[in-house]
Amino acid sequence: MTAIYKRELSSYFNSMIGYVFVAVLIFFTGLYFMAYNLYNGLPQFSYTLYSLMSILLFAIPLLTMKSMAEERHSRTDQLLLTSPVTLTGVVLGKYFAMVTIFLIPVALMAFCPLIIAMNGEARLLSDYASLFAFFLMGCVFLAIGMFLSSLTESQIIAAVSTFAVLLILYLWDSLTGFLPSALGDLLSAFSFTQTFNNFVQYSVFDLGGLVLYLSLAGLFVFLTIQGMQKRRWS
Repeated sequence: MTAIYKRELSSYFNSMIGYVFVAVLIFFTGLYFMAYNLYNGLPQFSYTLYSLMSILLFAIPLLTMKSMAEERHSRTDQLLLTSPVTLTGVVLGKYFAMVTIFLIPVALMAFCPLIIAMNGEARLLSDYASLFAFFLMGCVFLAIGMFLSSLTESQIIAAVSTFAVLLILYLWDSLTGFLPSALGDLLSAFSFTQTFNNFVQYSVFDLGGLVLYLSLAGLFVFLTIQGMQKRRWS
């Protein structure tokens, strides 16, 4: 798994995708941070994170589209399927490489609450809890994108399908509002963004929501492994 992880991590920066992904998130972090926290004087960095969630809809597909689709397109996936490394190690190596790249801008974001604290009132505990929820939510998005990338050999299809699924999750609460009340109330219980809203808007440490994020990330990583396992024996 370590060899796969190092190879994937270097490939993202050799192809500039890693640099573009980090640059996009840092740019919009600075933009929203200046608008909300420095210009308007809001003490909560979590509002910046809430706005960044929409940016993830575009940034995550950029990072995940090549994770599996490129291997299928170039037929190098056959080498992975027959390599001595387990499929679990292959998938986890690829996944952790993407998580590492995502962790770079998240780590830089961790300085923002400290900047707020140096210039006045700050809510560090709430902000860092929100940042942790933001990171876990991104990990779920990465797992979804990797799974969808494993279903096709086209990076464009992988990116578009990932964006579509993430957009549905992002708009889930609004979409369920158009349904009949009984059905809408039932589906609203599966709101993906409610956990993040609990941290940002209500300053509630939603432990159950964090478990949900971890479970969903694990589920889609597992589905990716099972899909590759099926292809190995087909």
